[in-house]
Amino acid sequence: MGEQLGQLKIIVVQGKRLVIRDFKSSDPYVVLKLGNQTAKTKVINSCLNPVWNEELNFTLAQPLGVLNLEVFDKDLLKSDDKMGNAFLNLQPLVSAARLRDILGVSSGETTLRKVIPDNENCLVRESSINCVNGEVVQNVWLRLRGVESGEVELTIKLVKNVAK
Repeated sequence: MGEQLGQLKIIVVQGKRLVIRDFKSSDPYVVLKLGNQTAKTKVINSCLNPVWNEELNFTLAQPLGVLNLEVFDKDLLKSDDKMGNAFLNLQPLVSAARLRDILGVSSGETTLRKVIPDNENCLVRESSINCVNGEVVQNVWLRLRGVESGEVELTIKLVKNVAK
């Protein structure tokens, strides 16, 4: 790993309209990957609109990676079924953190940047990156790829950032 940029706290908030992978429902969980780091949420049984509200932590370092997300259906007797995947480019978040440092923003709430859906991310809608009491925070809805439907909401916080 290269230069450390800070701690990335990712709250997997909820899923909406996830696909059915069992008879009538699914038992979803989320796996997040950043470089060689991996973390996963707990399984929510029999739910297509799960609420996790689970915080997963990563170390953010150069070279900057892409956050990859996969949703799976937990199965007991066979391998877990894929329920879709998504990704998010973290460069806008890191750029916003550098802007926070340059501007010296440390209290209150300030919008640093807006990110629009494009081929560099799986955003459902525009997302703002804000500085909230010194922390850089982005709330996103990601559209799952490779499936008929499904979205996952994340709140991403860059807790400690060292400006270059």
